[in-house]
Amino acid sequence: MKTYLIGYDLNKKGQDYADLIDAIKLLSPTWWHNLDSTWVIKSDSTASAIRDNLMSHIDDNDELLVVKLSGEGAWTGFSDNASKWLKDNL
Repeated sequence: MKTYLIGYDLNKKGQDYADLIDAIKLLSPTWWHNLDSTWVIKSDSTASAIRDNLMSHIDDNDELLVVKLSGEGAWTGFSDNASKWLKDNL
């Protein structure tokens, strides 16, 4: 499985994130979410297919980024469990 970073900004005031969050969770049982608008998921899909799947859950003025990760990363400030997940899944 490949690892993808998903980031988004929902720009409309009063935007409901629940629909988008539910859609991201449905993409993969293996996901990490420790930053407000950033997710990391494991998937056999492509970045374009993930984007296309999520587009129906955002408005036209929102921003969505899906990037395949290379496996290298650096971070600080996360719990031991969050860090372990990243080490195990990047």
